[in-house]
Amino acid sequence: MVKEKIIEMLAEATDVEASTITLDTKFSDLGVDSLDMTEMCMDLEDEFGIEFTPSPEITTVGKLVEAVEKLTNED
Repeated sequence: MVKEKIIEMLAEATDVEASTITLDTKFSDLGVDSLDMTEMCMDLEDEFGIEFTPSPEITTVGKLVEAVEKLTNED
């Protein structure tokens, strides 16, 4: 569920077809900059009820999914 929702959110934010976004997709390939990432983090916090701080190590969709899943499982 986390993966699908994140891909859906990215597709809406970037106007990229969701079916072309994979776990290996880099944010730079989607044209996501630091401002976009900050906005995405706020959306993730609202969607999943978590506190999320962007990290420079999170460069792909897969790394973002892992980070969000870790936070949602810590309840």
